[in-house]
Amino acid sequence: MKAGKVASGEFQVEEAIKNYKAYLVILAEDASGGTKKKFMNSCKYYEVPFIQAYDKETLGSAIGKKQRAVIAILDEGFANKLSKNLESEVI
Repeated sequence: MKAGKVASGEFQVEEAIKNYKAYLVILAEDASGGTKKKFMNSCKYYEVPFIQAYDKETLGSAIGKKQRAVIAILDEGFANKLSKNLESEVI
């Protein structure tokens, strides 16, 4: 993934959602209840699709970072392809 196409960590993902830059948000299944609630509510309010998938270790590893509870996909094409692959899990 090219630089600038993924936001990771709570602050960056929250900003991406609020600034309409996020096309898909992925929440780790083992994220805290508060984190899940915060991002589910934010995604619903800003009409950003989201899924709960993988664990924090896997999400972080996928983007070359340490554990991440939440990431946002900032590239529309990649988000669409990912959504189609995980269609049954998109909320």
